[in-house]
Parts: sequence; structure tokens; C-alpha cells
Amino acid sequence: MQQPNPKITTFLKKHHVLTLATVSGEQPWVANCFYAFLEPEMAFVFTSGYETRHIQEAVQNKKVAGSVVLETSVIGKIQGVQLSGTLELAINEKLTTAEKSYLKRFPFAALMDTTLWILSVDYLKMTDNRLGFGKKLVWEREG
Repeated sequence: MQQPNPKITTFLKKHHVLTLATVSGEQPWVANCFYAFLEPEMAFVFTSGYETRHIQEAVQNKKVAGSVVLETSVIGKIQGVQLSGTLELAINEKLTTAEKSYLKRFPFAALMDTTLWILSVDYLKMTDNRLGFGKKLVWEREG
């Protein structure tokens, strides 16, 4: 797998809230989720219950989109990623990796009844105005 620009992975490791977008029919929906980033897999791990609208929709349509942004009003500091990928329930060996990563980032989750999900990124575009106005860095999964 082609490795992304290190600026992308550094940014994703510094932040912790993923805005996840799903759709059912013609009705889109978004949810904000605390995440741990799995760099070698180019994937996000987050916890969410089956009863939530975004998980119910993602079970029906595993293709989802998302974003992670730096909240700033300074145009020269704008940074963020937009992405699309596939969502799956963390099971078997993926569950072990996901649990370890998520609990390291959010130890309090050990006290909760969690269901972990993995969003494997297929395409990601980062905008980083610190590199020049509107500068884009793109990563795409091969194959």
C-alpha cells in the first residue's frame, strides 16, 4: 500500500473527532465520533451503538464519507481532510487491533460497553493552507 504524505498522518494523529456522513435513500446524515487512527491500515476506529442512525444506515450502505478539521478562523492556518471509505464492524484480529488502539487513546472507554467500527479509507484529500493557499494532498488506496 502506498504510504500517505506524512503531513496527513501527523494531522490525523493530532485530532480526535471524525465527522461521519451516511445516507439512507436520499436523506444524508452526519455524526461526530471520537476516533483512533490506525496509520498502517489507513483506517479510523470509533465506537457507536447499533441503535444509532449512522450505524443503521452504514449497515445498509457501507460506503461512507467523513472529515476531520482544525477549527480556526485564520485562513492561513486552515487544515482538514475529506475522505471516503468503507465501514465494517471490528471482528476477529481486527477487533484486537482496534481495541488496543482505541483504548490507548481513550482509556475511559474500557468502562463502557463498546461496539467498535473500522472505517477503511479509500480516498482522502487534505487541504493545508499552511503549505500555500488551497494546497491539496491526495491519497488513494491502490486496487
